[in-house]
Amino acid sequence: MRVALLLLLAGCASLDAQGCRDADWYRLGFRDAMYGLQRQDFTYESQCAPHAVGVDSARYAQGWREGKYEFDRRASQSQD
Repeated sequence: MRVALLLLLAGCASLDAQGCRDADWYRLGFRDAMYGLQRQDFTYESQCAPHAVGVDSARYAQGWREGKYEFDRRASQSQD
């Protein structure tokens, strides 16, 4: 079960050419943090570079920080 979850989460950090072009970097950062993932912007950079698409690291980082805050908030509420 745990392996299946890790494979599912690893799939979240995968973008093809169209995904790179259409990416909402804030939303991707937020989603990654909500899944409990570490930042994936370097992974996205390596996936998008062959397609000549840059990652908006500032927007990704902002989304990840806000998603991490929300993830931590929900986790602390579930422990109460």
